[in-house]
Amino acid sequence: MTRSWFVTLPLMIWMFLEMIFGIHLLPSLAMELIMIAGAGYVIFGPGLPTLRSAFRSSLSLTPNMDVLIALGTLASLATGLIVVGSELGLIESRFYSFTGIAAMIMAFHLTGRYIETKARGRASEAITKLLTLEAKTARVIRNGAEREVPVNELTVGDVVIVRPGETIPVDGVVVDGRASVDESMMTGEPLPVVRKEGDEVIGGTINAEGSVRVQTARLGEDTFLNRVVRLVEDAQASRVPIQDFADRITAVFVPVILVLSLLTFTVWVLFPESMRTLLLFAEGAIPWIITDLDPASQAFFAALAVLVIACPCALGLATPTALMVGSGLGAENGILIRKGEAIQRLSEVTAFVFDKTGTLTEGKPEVEKWVTIEGDENRLKKLLAAAENFSEHPVSRAIIRYTGTEQMPETDQFQSFTGMGVQALVQNSTVLAGNEDLMKQFNVDLDRAVSDEADRLKQNGYTTIIMAVDNSVKALIGVRDAIKKETPAMISSVRQMGYKTMMLTGDQEKAARQIANEAGVDEVIAGVKPDQKASVIRDLKKSGSVVAMVGDGINDAPALSEADVGIALGTGTDIAIEAGSIILVDGNPAGIVRAITLSRETFKKIRQNLFWAFFYNVVMIPVAVIGWMHPVLAEIAMALSSINVVGNSRRLQKKKL
Repeated sequence: MTRSWFVTLPLMIWMFLEMIFGIHLLPSLAMELIMIAGAGYVIFGPGLPTLRSAFRSSLSLTPNMDVLIALGTLASLATGLIVVGSELGLIESRFYSFTGIAAMIMAFHLTGRYIETKARGRASEAITKLLTLEAKTARVIRNGAEREVPVNELTVGDVVIVRPGETIPVDGVVVDGRASVDESMMTGEPLPVVRKEGDEVIGGTINAEGSVRVQTARLGEDTFLNRVVRLVEDAQASRVPIQDFADRITAVFVPVILVLSLLTFTVWVLFPESMRTLLLFAEGAIPWIITDLDPASQAFFAALAVLVIACPCALGLATPTALMVGSGLGAENGILIRKGEAIQRLSEVTAFVFDKTGTLTEGKPEVEKWVTIEGDENRLKKLLAAAENFSEHPVSRAIIRYTGTEQMPETDQFQSFTGMGVQALVQNSTVLAGNEDLMKQFNVDLDRAVSDEADRLKQNGYTTIIMAVDNSVKALIGVRDAIKKETPAMISSVRQMGYKTMMLTGDQEKAARQIANEAGVDEVIAGVKPDQKASVIRDLKKSGSVVAMVGDGINDAPALSEADVGIALGTGTDIAIEAGSIILVDGNPAGIVRAITLSRETFKKIRQNLFWAFFYNVVMIPVAVIGWMHPVLAEIAMALSSINVVGNSRRLQKKKL
């Protein structure tokens, strides 16, 4: 770009001295030869990649925007050669030379490309910021002694010491101490969070207060920070569906402009006096109008202006710059976008479907009610704990915590039934624990009193577990999973934005409706087994809804993948990176509203950019056809279009989510 202007600027000055002030520094032939040499250098030197791109796209019969620039510059250069031939008496022609304009067109075009490259670089500042968060050294304990080593020399299992004010150098687990950690660079949340023994921490976060020892769990490319960087890079390099639409327009637009430019030349040649009347009409009002050209030169002047003004170079910037800035802004606020298309699809969503456990609720159910039907309560608790001990289900873990049983009887023949419960042989007794479906499967009789008591628990919002020993009901257990404090406000905001809300859960109908009422959700689909959730999403899409599924990113992975937009809620390094197309790092439901806002604002910028990319062209093409637009001014307008698109995208960075 610099080399092109180094040659073009002297040519511009020389050309304007002659055009405006009538100053001729050299004989016309000498001046024209210098102009040809200078313009030729710019076109075939710095501008050679543009010519190659134009040639390749023409060969594939998909002419791109470079074709317009290539034709404009080469045709302008050719006018100089015609004039030289006329001066030497080789041909007869009264053609006007546009050689200097050829160099200017290419120089402005290269400047636009430079702006595009810089814009992409600036839009990737979020990645640079993330990478600068990495610690360079760590205090590690080896052989009982503390020493400072480069982070790249650490190994998994090393214990590092992190003092107040220091950056946590690794992903790991706190093995000693307590600290307030600033995780705002990952979650967007300004308040520090307390991390104590057993808690996971993220490399790159800041220890605001306290001292901890952290055992290294992940290093290098496996760290959370590096995975986030890869996600942002992938999102910024991805395509949005509207970009394909813009490409299809360009594929038609360029050939249309080529035909229009040819028609402009033809009309000016065939009807010079009529077109000249339009030209003279604006002669006093528009200072750059040239009225003393011969018909062929005037026709070329207008056709050249059409070629140049019609080149929508800003179109190439319209989507990528907005997507880059948007994905970077999201990363700074704990919203990771895995796929660029999610930005557009989220703006088109009509219904939000929420998983219950771990999404709307804390995901830590607790036993709050125990109802003994018959038998010794202590013995029943031991039998139940033993039966549940081999299950990793959150309800099973809650029962284990509630019973407080440390020494459990031996368990044989354990079996888990997805979405229903467990069965095990404990002390020669068959223990069942689960819902009514499990009881029906094993022909356990639920008498009126048991059914009434179970209904009462469900109506009060409890997930009800029935315990049966040797096909006889012995106890009922009421489990409740508290709603996250941010959930009602989030659901209210989503509904106010005009979205339908639904809760999808494997929980019992009555208990699920109680949770849904507390959260403010419109509709409940309960009793759905994990493997059935994707089918529910599929049916909603078939009914015409554009569906966003919000889940914990692990158990709900099939439903997240099936949805038009999958939003995975995670916490720190436990986040399921591959589960959704949008990931909320901190697991806070309030992040859903921020994600919607980010999607709307980013897609709005994309639409605005596409509008401005075409606006100059559509408005100015008629002006160019009638000869009122100078080719140089057309190129300047094209460059301003690119600058406007970049500036518009950059304004997205100031948006508060």
